[in-house]
Amino acid sequence: MDILKHNLAIDFMGKRRYAVILSCLLVVVAIASMATRGFNFGIDFTGGTLIEVGYPQPVDLEEVRSVLVDGGYTDAQAQNFGTSRDVLVRIAPREDMANARLSEAVLDALRKSHPGVEMRRVEFVGPQVGEELTEQGGLAMIYALIGILIYIVARFNFRFAPGAVIALMHDVLIVMGIFSIWQIEFDLTVLAALLAVIGYSLNDTIVVFDRIRENFRKMRKGAPQEIINSSINQTLSRTLMTSLTTLVVLVSLFIFGGEVIHSFSIALILGVVVGTYSSIYVASTASLALGISKADLMPVKKEGSEQEEITH
Repeated sequence: MDILKHNLAIDFMGKRRYAVILSCLLVVVAIASMATRGFNFGIDFTGGTLIEVGYPQPVDLEEVRSVLVDGGYTDAQAQNFGTSRDVLVRIAPREDMANARLSEAVLDALRKSHPGVEMRRVEFVGPQVGEELTEQGGLAMIYALIGILIYIVARFNFRFAPGAVIALMHDVLIVMGIFSIWQIEFDLTVLAALLAVIGYSLNDTIVVFDRIRENFRKMRKGAPQEIINSSINQTLSRTLMTSLTTLVVLVSLFIFGGEVIHSFSIALILGVVVGTYSSIYVASTASLALGISKADLMPVKKEGSEQEEITH
């Protein structure tokens, strides 16, 4: 990979206009889907009852879902939890039945086909709690973006900060848009994954920004576009290796982790892919558009330093 790092000379910034068009289209589609289709919120946000049951032998989920539909629970969701004998049932709130009675009724319906079914646990989430989680989750992402804006300004330059925040918003919006388009269940684990995506994408962006700052100070000749291109090419091997190794873990988690964490795994996989793209194109392109230059990144000389150099 060291050979690649030194020999690559891809003109990333030369293709930035196409990248900007692609990103804008993806973001517009994502926002349009979120506005029209909304999300398939899980019980964490909508409220309802979560029931974990255990079967004496492995059971087919389609059979469990069929039993629930026959019992009048058409909106119930069933998935394996750990093993093929453990099943997690999620049911939206019902006005005609209390939560405690609802869990007992569901268990009675399941026992008609499998008398040996055992209740493991029951959790109730009220609609008010779901609304609070939605509000607090949104605020958490806003606070994270504000904190990142302040951090980038303090560490680099004010011309870098908007690019980093735009890239992070770009990543989050596209991942949320895909969840909206495909109506993948959106629960608290997905919200946690989105916050993790912000951290991952930011780390990748900072690596690129560090190299850009270093090259602006080190390379005496070259336009900003050329210096940014060189910086991205020099960090590309590190970026791709980090992304690929992370994806190997996430894909394994998706395949072998079970349905419970499918949404979480999908969000992280999408976030890593989109975050790698945005650290190369979106963040750097935004900084270039804001007019980053060598003068912005040169270390500030202290007063009297020139006189000290002459004296020495």
